[in-house]
Amino acid sequence: MALALASIHTSTSFFSSSSVPLRRSVNASIRVPKTNNFSVPKIPTKNNVEGLTIPLLNGQKNVLSNYDITMQLYAILDSVSDRIEMHNNLSQQRQNWNNLLLNNINMITLTATTLTGVAAASGAIGAPLLALKLSSTLLFSAATGLLLIMNKIQPSQLAEEQRNATRLFKQLRAKIETGISLGNLTEHDVRCLVENVLALDKAYPLPLLGVMLEKFPEKYEPAVWWPRKRKEGNTAERKMKKRNSNNNNNNGWSEELEMELKEVIEVVKRKDIEDYERLGNMILKVNKSLGIAGPLLTGIAAIGSACVGNSSIAAIVAVMAGSLGAVVNAIEHGGQIGMVFEMYRNCGGFFKLLEESVDDTLEEKDYEMRENGELFEMKMALMLGRSVCEMRQLALKSVACRMEGIEVDEFASKLF
Repeated sequence: MALALASIHTSTSFFSSSSVPLRRSVNASIRVPKTNNFSVPKIPTKNNVEGLTIPLLNGQKNVLSNYDITMQLYAILDSVSDRIEMHNNLSQQRQNWNNLLLNNINMITLTATTLTGVAAASGAIGAPLLALKLSSTLLFSAATGLLLIMNKIQPSQLAEEQRNATRLFKQLRAKIETGISLGNLTEHDVRCLVENVLALDKAYPLPLLGVMLEKFPEKYEPAVWWPRKRKEGNTAERKMKKRNSNNNNNNGWSEELEMELKEVIEVVKRKDIEDYERLGNMILKVNKSLGIAGPLLTGIAAIGSACVGNSSIAAIVAVMAGSLGAVVNAIEHGGQIGMVFEMYRNCGGFFKLLEESVDDTLEEKDYEMRENGELFEMKMALMLGRSVCEMRQLALKSVACRMEGIEVDEFASKLF
């Protein structure tokens, strides 16, 4: 007990003796020198913030802007993925329409033709003859109505439209994913992507009523699935792109490269575009002729079958018209003439897009604002199914043929 009291007394004496020096040190640390120039710092405002604060705020703004752009890109990506699924499903559905309608109409037509032949060959009279006549007439009439509907919507062409839309939306999706990975897209690029989506929606509509593309236009016109080219965005965005671009001389561009691209595009216009325009107009005329002939033949067969028994010629006309109607329907929809026409439209649009891309690129006089020249040349060569060396040889051949006054004997594209 005495030892404990002694230790407490010692501790108390220690703290009592050490409190004075501690107090002195604290007082020394907070002593303020007497001066008349002392002032309290002001709170930063927009007017007096300079130096390090402004870069920090600008950096924070850029981060938020990049975040917003990324979120917008993901929203566009979700819409594009949904459209890919819709167009893919509709392409399968409309291909099924073509197969089912073709088989059913031909079965109806051939059944009606058989009934007409039986009615004429059996020499039936009275109720049996009336039953055969009514059955064949109704079947021919149903075949005529279904043919009119089928020729109007052209299911094989609709299916090809949706397949093309699926492919183009997949290309757009890959472009967006690449932009997100690189992180170099701006607000202007986001607006362009939205315009691309809307242009594709207009070029390849999903519904049939009201907005379906004309299946028998006056003349062949290439498909257009891209928006009208607009000038570059505002000045700030142009400066941003220019600052982010490579400052290596002319960004891969030269006069030789520009002349090469111009020569290749001339070959595209003189050979590829003209050839597809000729083939497209020819297929359009064939499709129109078959689209008129099919319902006309089945309609004649319906009238002829109604007159079986009164005239032997009517039975012959009905049987021949029904048989020919089935053949015409098989050629038109079994051969998918509408799909071939849409394929030519799409190929013509591809060459038109290639031509516009080269023209728009060469119109930009600032090399740093263009896509890298070597990359552009490689991409164009791959689009034409050629290597870069082969495309250069084609350009040299075009120059030589023009100097000699003859036409180039090959097409620019090896893909189509």
